[in-house]
Amino acid sequence: MSLYQLHGSTVIVTGGSSGIGLACVELLLEAGAKVAFCARNPERLRATEAALRQRFPEAALLAQACDVLNAESVAAFARASADAFGPAQVLINNAGQGRVSTFADTRDQDWSEELNLKFFSVIYPVRAFMAQLEMTANASIVCVNSLLASQPEPHMVATSAARAGLKNLVRSMAYEFAPKHIRVNGILIGLVESGQWRRRFEAREERELDWSQWTAQLAQRKHIPLGRLGLPIEAAQAILFLASPLSAYTTGSHIDVSGGLSRHA
Repeated sequence: MSLYQLHGSTVIVTGGSSGIGLACVELLLEAGAKVAFCARNPERLRATEAALRQRFPEAALLAQACDVLNAESVAAFARASADAFGPAQVLINNAGQGRVSTFADTRDQDWSEELNLKFFSVIYPVRAFMAQLEMTANASIVCVNSLLASQPEPHMVATSAARAGLKNLVRSMAYEFAPKHIRVNGILIGLVESGQWRRRFEAREERELDWSQWTAQLAQRKHIPLGRLGLPIEAAQAILFLASPLSAYTTGSHIDVSGGLSRHA
């Protein structure tokens, strides 16, 4: 039996073409799950799908271009996954990057875009897949969130506020959906290796430093006790724990995946 006990389950992953989302898809396929994942960029999506099918030739896999901020696009994705694999048992919401800005330089449009992204990238998928989740036993929703939800940073004021709102949304949904036997949880990530950090590395001033040296210095500056950035698979492992029957008595909770960066109990 697979460690995560998700063999044969239908699992949905948004933002699944790279980073934490892709790591989730890979772990789920290894666990024998039927996986439907989406992403906004069609070219990256197809490249990711081709690589996954080469690695997992027998896998039950659906990849579909989808804008999670478009309700009709998400509804179409939900219909396609149900047609392919039946009702979803698990929904993993993983979409959205951070916005660097202070209160003074965050425009009204920036606030609207950031709040819209962090909330509706969860709201629309939950609405679209709710009927399917209600049809299954021990359904689960997992939301990828940031430590900023509990530990805001002044240079990411809009993202910090939005992340705090998402944390509360998870708890609210957990209470409301518990009678339907749908658990809702999240993870709080710190600094995890990503395309964003790779781009910052390429633009670095300290050209003599390689990736490992540069990220070690970054971790030191950020006071990360474990002394490094997290890996996407480390976040994915926490997500799959919350998605699986291994956490059957857990709802409304968040797992800290920050390498000890959190200053909150």
